[in-house]
Amino acid sequence: MTVHLIKLCVGAESLDELTSWQKRRLLQKKLTLQKPELIHITKHKPKRAEELLDGGSIYWVIKGRIVARQKLLELRTLKVDGVDHCGLVYDKKLIRVQPQPRRPFQGWRYLETKDVPPDVTVSQGNTNDKLQRELMELGLL
Repeated sequence: MTVHLIKLCVGAESLDELTSWQKRRLLQKKLTLQKPELIHITKHKPKRAEELLDGGSIYWVIKGRIVARQKLLELRTLKVDGVDHCGLVYDKKLIRVQPQPRRPFQGWRYLETKDVPPDVTVSQGNTNDKLQRELMELGLL
């Protein structure tokens, strides 16, 4: 059974900012002849690894709401200062989801499939993330 991860995107003010940061990171890796992949490093490896890699995604929370997801591709063991860590390798494609409020939390959490927000289709997509956030704050979305 598939399970997902939910993670706060600390430092990003909008989905556009996250997208820009990821593009810069991929370009930097390409220029330094590294494999152009996106990896989030965490101290602990998820115990439900098999379920995560069975079609799971990482859902990003920005400014108190889930706004996007990226498919998880691999959980890789890495050494950071001689200590084992887990690299969450995820797809380059960011998929917008229907915004869903989420309270702050530390680290990452599991997100059951029944609780994931639906993807936003191109016809539903709002390209102005700031406007969408303001409308949500006013209770209009």
